[in-house]
Amino acid sequence: MPERPYPSTSITQHTLWTALTGDVPPLALPPTPIPHAALDSRDVRPGDLFIALAGSRTDGHAYIEAALRQGAQAVIAEPRGREAGQRGGVVIDCTRARWTLQAQLPESYQPGAPIVYIVDDSVEAMQKVGSFQRVHRTSAALKVVGVTGSVGKTSTKELTANVLRQRYVTHASPGNLNSEQGLPLALMGLNTTHEYAVLEMGMYGLGEIDRLCVLARPLIGVVTNVGPVHLSRLGTIERIAQAKSELVRALPPAEEGGVAILNWDDERVRAMAELTRARVIRYGLTPEADLWADDIQGMGMEGLRFRFHHRLSNDQKVESLYVKVPLLGRHSVHTALCAAAVGLLAGLSWGEIIAGLQNVAGQLRLVVAAGVHGCTVIDDTYNASPASTIAALNLLADIQPAEGGRRIAVLGDMLELGSYETEGHQIVGRRAADVVDILLTVGQLGASIGEEARSSGLSPEHVHILATHQDAVALLRRIVRRGDLVLVKGSRAVGMDSIVAEIIADANGVGAQEERASDG
Repeated sequence: MPERPYPSTSITQHTLWTALTGDVPPLALPPTPIPHAALDSRDVRPGDLFIALAGSRTDGHAYIEAALRQGAQAVIAEPRGREAGQRGGVVIDCTRARWTLQAQLPESYQPGAPIVYIVDDSVEAMQKVGSFQRVHRTSAALKVVGVTGSVGKTSTKELTANVLRQRYVTHASPGNLNSEQGLPLALMGLNTTHEYAVLEMGMYGLGEIDRLCVLARPLIGVVTNVGPVHLSRLGTIERIAQAKSELVRALPPAEEGGVAILNWDDERVRAMAELTRARVIRYGLTPEADLWADDIQGMGMEGLRFRFHHRLSNDQKVESLYVKVPLLGRHSVHTALCAAAVGLLAGLSWGEIIAGLQNVAGQLRLVVAAGVHGCTVIDDTYNASPASTIAALNLLADIQPAEGGRRIAVLGDMLELGSYETEGHQIVGRRAADVVDILLTVGQLGASIGEEARSSGLSPEHVHILATHQDAVALLRRIVRRGDLVLVKGSRAVGMDSIVAEIIADANGVGAQEERASDG
């Protein structure tokens, strides 16, 4: 399952008091550091901040007492959490009804006692705290890089931060904290030592990136691409592009240092150059760009080799150099170009940029592990869209299996594609037919991938259309052999990560032990 957010913070009890009450902290309140912020009471450790949110399956307000018992130093909760807060801490009313009255600690307060801040809306309160930290607890020279796009936000954010860290103290959003709830948590980690911050910005609807920009105040905006991710929510690809363009619209003008870094190979991103007052830096695979790449050679699991070209703005001269990076898949060239563009903008040398590109943490979501019967598993199960699935298939095509090995892909449903649902799955099916020796699909939508692969020439006996991830695991245990490459790609919502867990566990003997136990 995806990791729960548990980021480190640089905030204190004073930060919370000032941001949430609108007043100066009382003398009796010590500026106690808050080491982490937790959204799940099970993660709370002594000194932490617990934020009670209403989730889709449970309400964090039911766990306030548990968080306080585990040592939470502070809690943010809505009015329904008041009684629980009173049983374990000192309650401070920060609701709008009390906003005009000075907040006070009770005379009985003892320094170190946990404080429960009662607010009208826990998400808005998180945003107030994150914004306060961004505006009042950072250096005036801090430069924020905002990163958005339909695919590749997290890898671009990670690699860009790795490049900047070669010279600058750089903060980056932990994991994929990129939403109206996640970004404020990332902002809480900022402090006065940071020179750059690279922050991921996601969205589910119009206006969300606008709000994130108000909180983060980016000077530099990166847009990686526009694709049919969340199409079911926004309706059209044009509305997705409009939502992503909110980042470049929010940037300061060029004369104030604003810079938009745009993927020039994506026509919808290219059009955003007309929507921003910021200076535009173009990157891509075309010489029309300011920074581009060619002579791309995929070396499978050993990474990529390609040639950078950088057009010097002062005299139109072009500098070129070959690089080798341990990034997987040809799509990663765009990630490297983007990170290099930010590095050049920050004044880094090519030596520093190339050193930063060597850090494979930029591809945290793709994991390679030993699997059942001596196969190699390529785990890309964080989520799935047509573009990211085709990129994964392209990577599989670049890797040569061991002697006697085959390329096997296990592909699941791609969700939230809206009107692009049928076409998106068919495009993936056609590409799979060109790449794989054996195809397994999982789920009702995944079935259309298999059907299209058959229609595109993949032998019917090599296409297995399955209903559940358990069916896929059972079949893999029967057919996989030593030397096979097994790509597993799809959303965790349809259990694709469970496939990986089981066939890797089998490689360690866990599955065999379970089978023997069940036989008995």
